[in-house]
Amino acid sequence: MHRITVIGGGLAGLTAAITAAESGAKVTVHESHHTLGGRARTAEGPYRTNDGPHALYNGGPHWSWLRQRDLIGPLAPLPPLEAARMRLRHKGALRRTPPFAMLKLLRRSAQQAPVDVDFMSWATGQAGEEGARAAAHYSAVALFHHDPGALSAAFVQERLRRATRLPPEAHYPRGGWAGVVDRMAARAWNLGVRMETLSRVDALPTDTPVVVATSLDAARRLLGDDSLTWPSGRTTLLDLALRTRRGDAFAVSDLDAPGWIERFTAQDRTLAPAGEQLLQGQIPIAPHETRADGVARAEQLLDLAFDGWRERVTWRRESVANGRTGAVDLPGTSWRDRPAIDRGDGVYLAGDQVAAPGVLSEVSFNSALTAVSLALGRNALDLKHA
Repeated sequence: MHRITVIGGGLAGLTAAITAAESGAKVTVHESHHTLGGRARTAEGPYRTNDGPHALYNGGPHWSWLRQRDLIGPLAPLPPLEAARMRLRHKGALRRTPPFAMLKLLRRSAQQAPVDVDFMSWATGQAGEEGARAAAHYSAVALFHHDPGALSAAFVQERLRRATRLPPEAHYPRGGWAGVVDRMAARAWNLGVRMETLSRVDALPTDTPVVVATSLDAARRLLGDDSLTWPSGRTTLLDLALRTRRGDAFAVSDLDAPGWIERFTAQDRTLAPAGEQLLQGQIPIAPHETRADGVARAEQLLDLAFDGWRERVTWRRESVANGRTGAVDLPGTSWRDRPAIDRGDGVYLAGDQVAAPGVLSEVSFNSALTAVSLALGRNALDLKHA
């Protein structure tokens, strides 16, 4: 019987553990934190904020993998009236619709963007500078990067298309990510996976294949491999609870600069106490900028879309997500150029910054499936449908 060690109990680690155990392997998971979930944790208490991604896109193979195992759970649908309250900031004012030039880049018939050109240069040739800039800034909702226009055109186009597709691909697990994590952990437990929390690993075991399902920074330190680097985003997160007021926007996308604010209780009222709304602002910041710079830009969006919000605040939290928002691909690179999953000598990487396709958390799922298939000598497609 195969034995596999998984280091990290987030989405990638749990996916690897479940997949390996379903194939008959004996699996041990080591998680340094006292709870499982990694960046997909949901805070306890009256304000159920997520530390990781907030939506599951249903356009990738991970969705089928989760559904086949009944791991997604109940979803929180967005009421049509709330969806109509989507707003865009363009040229300093709120709008209901994007500039016409931006729409050219959203057509299904739009030209396939190249890998080796930056998005801003390519999109300007397709739709003009105004449309290109607005599209680049809108795509930040799936990038968390301060300058999306400087990234590979193909990389940004894929995320722009998926973030604007109708009907929307984004779905929200009711109650936050904690429910998904709990269901994954329960399935792993029922399959006989041994899960050790508060278990920090400082040296790799040599008697079993190892799936390192940690951040790339942690993997670099553990493996002593300085080549394990890849660009990521840096984002100010502003979590707010406000007393409810009719007429508030559902979400505000900044087309003048990268930034997004969303009222998550619009689709899931369980995330905050009755009479209150839970919002999160996600404002990408450049390396030289501070958290305060991102907060200031978030407050500008709030001033436009949430009347009297300052007097309605009941809870507030600010933080910076640095290198915790997945990989971004520069011109001339794609996901295939990121750190390889197979590191040799029975060591495999899984996570959101390694060589696997997908958007946001999808990379974690896909890389975990590939890592286990390599460790077990099985076909990854077989494991997805096992």
